[in-house]
Amino acid sequence: MTAKTVLIVDDEAAIREMIAVALEMADYRVLEAGNAQAAHALIIDEQPDLLLLDWMMPGTSGIEFARRLKREEATGELPIILLTAKSEEDNKILGLEAGADDYITKPFSPRELVARLRAVLRRTTPRGIEEAVEVEGLLLDPASHRVSSKGQALEIGPTEYRLLQFFMTHQERAYTRGQLLDQVWGGNVYVEERTVDVHIRRLRKTLGESHQHLIQTVRGTGYRFSIQT
Repeated sequence: MTAKTVLIVDDEAAIREMIAVALEMADYRVLEAGNAQAAHALIIDEQPDLLLLDWMMPGTSGIEFARRLKREEATGELPIILLTAKSEEDNKILGLEAGADDYITKPFSPRELVARLRAVLRRTTPRGIEEAVEVEGLLLDPASHRVSSKGQALEIGPTEYRLLQFFMTHQERAYTRGQLLDQVWGGNVYVEERTVDVHIRRLRKTLGESHQHLIQTVRGTGYRFSIQT
């Protein structure tokens, strides 16, 4: 299984290094940023699985950054753990209301941090990312990176696989071409929106008559994955 990626955002390099060592020993892939601006660029480019975010930073504070991420379509579902020296109950509530999934007060032990991080990832990881997801006989298994239709393996390209995985983990919602580019290709990849149409056609062809109807065109918007007609 591919290692989960964690982005540490803290203006103190020594704290980032301490956390990074603990996470790498627990087999996580680690990214680091010293401020909100650098962190946002890494989030768009690297699409980390979780954000460890310091509350007190110069410029944009952690709490302001968390609110911003939760408002944005491309980052609204990113799990966030706030790291802070603030321990008062009102501050904890403020952090959670800003969209944080958990809250750890400094100082903390590396074991506690890793345990809390794993708990958040378990709660926030949808089926189809780590566990297989099936819809009407269409099965996507991320463990083997395979897709099958009614028991028959399908030959599927890497981009079509990522597109299908996103659709199957975000069903019954319409997405614009721009949103799909952000989620599947990455926000800083310079690809024309019509490229999405090309890969949608390829995906429908791969799925065949049994399942191509699940990829629906939404006029004036984009596409959605739905079992409803």
